[in-house]
Order: sequence, then structure tokens, then C-alpha cells
Amino acid sequence: MQTLEGSGPPVLEATDAAQFAGLFDAVVHAIGEVLVGKPDAVRLALICLISEGHLLLEDVPGTGKTTLAKALAATISGTTSRIQFTPDLLPSDVTGVTIWDQSVGAFEFHPGPVFASIVLADEINRASPKTQSALLEVMEESAVTVDGVTRPVGSPFMVIGTQNPIEQAGTYRLPEAQLDRFLIRTSVGHPDAEAALAILATVGTRAGRPVMTPMLTPAAVANLVDQAARVYVDISIMRYITAIVEATRTANGVTLGVSQRGAIALLRSARTLAASRSRHFVVPDDVKSLAEPVLAHRISIDPEAEYGGLTAADVVHDVLRRVPPPRGQA
Repeated sequence: MQTLEGSGPPVLEATDAAQFAGLFDAVVHAIGEVLVGKPDAVRLALICLISEGHLLLEDVPGTGKTTLAKALAATISGTTSRIQFTPDLLPSDVTGVTIWDQSVGAFEFHPGPVFASIVLADEINRASPKTQSALLEVMEESAVTVDGVTRPVGSPFMVIGTQNPIEQAGTYRLPEAQLDRFLIRTSVGHPDAEAALAILATVGTRAGRPVMTPMLTPAAVANLVDQAARVYVDISIMRYITAIVEATRTANGVTLGVSQRGAIALLRSARTLAASRSRHFVVPDDVKSLAEPVLAHRISIDPEAEYGGLTAADVVHDVLRRVPPPRGQA
């Protein structure tokens, strides 16, 4: 297959796609040793990382949200940090602060925990909107501006936010602008009976828990990112994505549809998914598979429709039924 005229770097070769899929599956398997029985959630998390996005894990307590975040962070031989979001957390506790150093007679910047390869924002909705907004710039630009000076956080960079959607006391709902900066939102869910039994059979002391060893260097992650970006996307697939996004904006019961940032996110993640399936080109099934985790959290439902039981996931599924995929493709 050929690239579109003027579209940039050459298309990923089929052999490179097979190597990509092999490494991808190896990382998924390694994380699966720590988070048992949840390969789909692990795959989505890894797709998010390679697509240079941020991940929102939304689920009830005890399902392994933090375990997944930590395991993914441990696969990279970069730096990791964890921020426990609380109502009294300040923006400077996240981004860092400039302090006067008397010994040198100058202000010195002390970087915050956001300066890491993988940042775990645990229970992100427990912090005030002011503190939540401290992540807006860095999630979009991979840089932090403090006292007029912009500092890059490095690459790779990924924020993994977790929140409990059930408990609302003492929490602050994430605004639409913040949600739109998360590439994927997913849940881990409770394990099935077989996986639950396997977990119980391996319960021991904390010292005996499985330990992840780094499998990817920052350079290796950058190489995977580059390979995913070179997966071929036909113009018909781009039209399909555009039609899906536009349909969410006019769907019944929707007050705010998917933005163009959401369309770009769906395209980027579909490329990564295709490569993880040993393909050097995107098919409509890649788009369909990722439509809900990539788009649903970007849709705002009218309060009356929401009271009647309509959810953002319902909107996405209805749109996929109504918008036909490109002819002659799966």
C-alpha cells in the first residue's frame, strides 16, 4: 500500500507490524502476570501509551485500577511517580514550585511529581477543580509553565488517572475539558470465577507479590510510537471516523458531541490497534473496537435523557449502527 500524497513518512512494512505485535503481546502477557484475567484492559492501557495519550481508569474500589497503572509504569525503565489526589492538594504540589535559594542568591525550581515518564493520578476526582486544572497544560503540551518559564516533562509521558464513579461524597466531577484530554477511558471490572480463583490461589505476603521488570526503554517506546504512526489509513477510513464523530453531535439526547480532538484520538489509537494485530493498515473493525473507550467520555448527555437511562455508551453504539463502514471492508 502507498501513502497519501504528501502524507509524510513511509507506511509501516508488514514485517515490522508482525514484530510490533510480538512485542506488544509480550508486554501484555507480562502485565497479565500481575493483573490476572484482564487482558482487554491491559491492551487498552498499552494502546493508550503507544498512541501518546492519557488513560482514565474508572471503576469501583478493589478491581485493580492502581495495580494496572503501577504494572504499566513498571514495564518502562523510565521514571514513575504517584500523586494521591486529596481536597487539600495544591497545584504547586503537582507541577512544582520556585523557591528562593539564599546560598546562591537566586530562585531555584523544584520540579513536582508530574515530571516523570508515567504519572499515576490516584483518585483524581478528589482534588479541587483548581488542582485538577494543573494537569491541563501538561497533558496537552507535555510541558509545565511555572512563573512564566515553560519546562518540558520529557518523553515518553503519560498520565494515568483513576477515579471511583460510585462514591461522590468529597469529590469533584472532572470538567469536559479535562475529560477530553484523556485518550481512553476504561474500567477493569471484577474478575470472572476462574480468574478470581487463580488470584486467591496465589495470595501470600506483600513480599511475595509478583514484581514487574522493565521491558521497554524510553527509546523502545519512541520506536513503537513511530511505527504505530506509520500504519496506513485509507481516506475512506478517515471519512468513516469523521462521519461517526459528526453523528455524535446530532444524536438525540446529546448536548455536547465529540470534538475534533476525539476524532484524532480515534485515528491514532486505531493505528496502534492495527499494528498490535500484526497489520500495517487500519480496517473499520479497528475503529469500531475503540469507538466506545475513546469517544464515550467526550459525550455529554442531556439531564432528562440521562434520567431516562440514556448513556454515552448507548449513543456510541447507536451511531455505529447508523453509520455504515466503507464498502468492501470488514
